[in-house]
Amino acid sequence: MRGRCSNYSMRGILNTAVMIYVGLIGGQLLISGVVLADTGISPQRQAQLIHLLRQDCGSCHGMTLKGGLGSPLLPGNLIGKPDELLVDTILNGRPDTAMPPWRGELSPAEAAWLVEQLREGLTDAKH
Repeated sequence: MRGRCSNYSMRGILNTAVMIYVGLIGGQLLISGVVLADTGISPQRQAQLIHLLRQDCGSCHGMTLKGGLGSPLLPGNLIGKPDELLVDTILNGRPDTAMPPWRGELSPAEAAWLVEQLREGLTDAKH
């Protein structure tokens, strides 16, 4: 009888552990879904935006975003610059400079998302 009780106890512990694990994984998926829903930007569009940032923006700001014709876009270089200013620059460009307006290609939400990515710092592992 004693062996049978310990088997039931062990099974209960394992079931509880599995439920906690599934709950954690489900919670992460739910959190990811909420983040995507909040931004309104699909994972496919996010990948396109990162490609645009690396290729199109990188053609002036440097392929590593350390600067070139355009200023550096590394997190440290963005300190003290309000998000609204950066989003406005992306969407409307800068007159009398090589910075073009991207309003026709990007929504305000997408420009804000790009600013967030720049503040976090892009790595080769990202996207």
